Amino acid sequence: MTPGPAHHFANVLLVDPSGAVLLQERDSRPALDPDCWGLPGGHMEPGETAEFAARRELAEETGVELAGPLQHWADVSVFHEAYGTDDVVHTFAAGTPLGDADIDCREGRQMIFVPPDDALLLPLTQSARRILPAFLGSPLHRRLQEDACAQP
Repeated sequence: MTPGPAHHFANVLLVDPSGAVLLQERDSRPALDPDCWGLPGGHMEPGETAEFAARRELAEETGVELAGPLQHWADVSVFHEAYGTDDVVHTFAAGTPLGDADIDCREGRQMIFVPPDDALLLPLTQSARRILPAFLGSPLHRRLQEDACAQP
């Protein structure tokens, strides 16, 4: 089987004042990473920039529309067996004063802010396994936590 063209995904690392990161518990329906925890995000649409797609996916999945800037964190390659392709995951990050009660879980089982130590113990999506260990505790993670504390 010849692999098809790479898919592009965009997601958001949303950090609250405690340093917890917003994660989605996926249900058993998706082809990619069912029953795993991952970042809010999804497929980029044709013609979208990665940042636009990240904002759109966050709003679609949580009801959160970020007005402030997103920081680019990383672009990682992830092999998705269901597609048979090495895909590109574009990841952005932002601090927020929001908490669990402010998140409208519109996809998956639940979407909650998870403390860094707990996040790494969860069964993570393939992309979250590549992204979270490097992000949690990084200078950007700490700065976004501070930004979240400073927001009204």
